[in-house]
Amino acid sequence: MTMTVPAPRTGQAISWRFLLLAFLAALLLLAGQSINLTPQVALAASIGLLCMGCWATGAIPEILTTLMFFALAMLTAVAPAPVVFSGFASSAFWLVLSGMIVGLAISKTGLGVRIAQPLAQALSKSYASVIAGVVALSYGLSFLMPSNMGRISLLIPIMLALADHVGLGPGRPGRTGVVLAVGFATFMLSTSILPANVPNLVMAGAAETIYGLHFSYLPYLLLHAPVLGLLKGVVLVLLILWLFPDRLSPVRELETVAQPAPITAKEIRLVGILAITLVLWMTDAIHHIQPAWIGLASAVVCLMPRIGVIEPESFANINFRTVFYVAGLLGLVATVDHTGLGQLLGRFLLNVVPLGPDAPFANFAALVGLASSLSLVGTANGEPALFTPMARHISAITGFNLSTVVMTQVIGFSTVIFPYQAPPIIVAIELGGVSIAAATRLALILALVSLVLLVPLNYLWWRLLGAL
Repeated sequence: MTMTVPAPRTGQAISWRFLLLAFLAALLLLAGQSINLTPQVALAASIGLLCMGCWATGAIPEILTTLMFFALAMLTAVAPAPVVFSGFASSAFWLVLSGMIVGLAISKTGLGVRIAQPLAQALSKSYASVIAGVVALSYGLSFLMPSNMGRISLLIPIMLALADHVGLGPGRPGRTGVVLAVGFATFMLSTSILPANVPNLVMAGAAETIYGLHFSYLPYLLLHAPVLGLLKGVVLVLLILWLFPDRLSPVRELETVAQPAPITAKEIRLVGILAITLVLWMTDAIHHIQPAWIGLASAVVCLMPRIGVIEPESFANINFRTVFYVAGLLGLVATVDHTGLGQLLGRFLLNVVPLGPDAPFANFAALVGLASSLSLVGTANGEPALFTPMARHISAITGFNLSTVVMTQVIGFSTVIFPYQAPPIIVAIELGGVSIAAATRLALILALVSLVLLVPLNYLWWRLLGAL
């Protein structure tokens, strides 16, 4: 999920980044006619520049940026209200909301700690087993808890206690490795699981809004998990062991992690709810019920009096900043498409990016590079809002089917070059007390390995599946 930038204190001067973005947006609006933009397209471009810039840089709190987008879009009538607010009708919006409710249930019932704690204790055999186990646990928990921030909030305290137990105290390279293993695995590997990551859901919602595409849980997993999940996880482990070498030196029993109480009836019910949810997600190609509505039904059951596992009043604890953020992004995507800005941007970029009908691997690599570059501008969460509206034009030029073009961006936004592109990684290193320099070093080298090794393997895997 996304990191919320703290609101400025009363009386604090407005951010210079916001002032700069507002100036650039106004300049683009005024210069629209001179660069052959229609008034509506110029307006959409200026609003998009301002809002995407604020989301990417944290110039103002993201919830304020979201509300600002809705206000500007409606005040200027750049698009009709059903288009501007279409994010609230998207399945991605409801999947994010239901995922937060289920994640809250896992946290409040204690099931998350019950799952993570014994696994964490079993990892403390060697430094390599600690890092490999943390990565595997972070990835495995993505199937059960569809909230990056929830998983990080759950795992970081447990893993820090484990690090203390095995002698990886503050300042040790191994402690840095443990924290980065949680942050990077939680975000990057979960891109291979459809409901487990905000960029996935923004992409799916944008593709549904613009093109009417619907992605199923199991085919999505089959397409992405072998390389983006499993192989990337192995590469992540090896790089952490190389960049942050250390040795274990156990100092005491794992007393800092509280022992769980006996399993409760609520936890048993929640296990049943999660099992049914996973089965329905994995069989959606048979029953044709979208993952969002399955997740929403699970959330309803979790909140239901007597048979649920958390009180309906717990709904007040949901972070609505994130769900509004998703709705705002999807509304911006729809606005970009409605005004024709997406088509214009697509034609411009297609003149820059070398694409052609008879070079499938070159096209594939170029699209991954384009998606990764766009995430530098709009972060991983905002990248689908920039890439997805161009997919139809890219499909026409490359000969790839539309679904394949849309899916290539998953490889792009999972390739994090700088940590700021993935707010969950920033949260993990803040909670774990790790320097941004260490995270940047890992991100840069992992991105290089991903582009040189994993992108070609992704291409071969997709060719084997017949997706290319």
